Amino acid sequence: MPLRFTLRQLEYFVAVGEAGSITKAAEQVNVSPPSISASIAQLEAEFGVQLFVRKHSHGLSLTAGGRVFLKEAARLLADADALHDIAGDIAEKVRGPLAIGCLLTFAQIVLPTLRMKFERAYPEVRFRQFERNQGQLLEMLQRGEIDAALTYDLELSQDTTFEPLMLVPAYVMLPQGHRFASKASITTEELADEPMVLLDLPYSREYFLSAFHSQGIRPNIAERTGDIAVMRSMVANGFGYGIANMRPLNTLAPDGKPLVFVPLEGDLRPLTMGIALPNAEHRTQTVQAFIDHCRRFVVEQGVFGSGRVVE
Repeated sequence: MPLRFTLRQLEYFVAVGEAGSITKAAEQVNVSPPSISASIAQLEAEFGVQLFVRKHSHGLSLTAGGRVFLKEAARLLADADALHDIAGDIAEKVRGPLAIGCLLTFAQIVLPTLRMKFERAYPEVRFRQFERNQGQLLEMLQRGEIDAALTYDLELSQDTTFEPLMLVPAYVMLPQGHRFASKASITTEELADEPMVLLDLPYSREYFLSAFHSQGIRPNIAERTGDIAVMRSMVANGFGYGIANMRPLNTLAPDGKPLVFVPLEGDLRPLTMGIALPNAEHRTQTVQAFIDHCRRFVVEQGVFGSGRVVE
């Protein structure tokens, strides 16, 4: 029996089902509302079911049958996307969806330019980005919600592959004029009594504190924040020092006040920034193209003023 509906009609139906409104769905898929209304009417006529209950003041609501239809239509569209990707791999083309996570502590430094250059090189890729902390990124990888994550080699599981890009040693962030600002390096012993602004994120916090605990030192934590931009501004305004790995591209805090960066001396291992991926026997052409692009990118960018590229 020949099919008398299209994937495009299913796409419009799913958009309306998820948005609850033809107007909102039309904005999302960039077509006119009458085109979406016509597609839904054709689907209802083809399958002989009512998919929506029309409400003048509240848009559309899925019927019981419509909810079942929505689930299967979304699955069919996902399968069609996967088939498209397989065809792209066979033809050795870089195309299709690509979901990339990025550690939020350096996403603002790395991701926008990296993505812009990647999309220029591969215009057929549909790129989605997610900025999360380390714990969230690892969970998203395990659930298959992202294809890869730009992050550090912190607490990676055995079912994760890590492609290293660059080594980034820890540094101490200080306000301009601090008594340690002119030093060539700083030890944890020297920082013991200084107020600390801790970057309080899963796995990151344990990494930074280990520099002190391994020496039997209890740092003087004066402030905590989960936002590295806030940490930089608090440091610049004299609330304490901070520790991080990826340096910003300039020496100014977000509020415009100057910062000084001094290497942290001691046994704290440098972090490796790289690409975390689910273990898999086969990588799509698109994922491999992204990995190769990242390798070129860190070389071209001069590793962001710190660390060294991993060969």
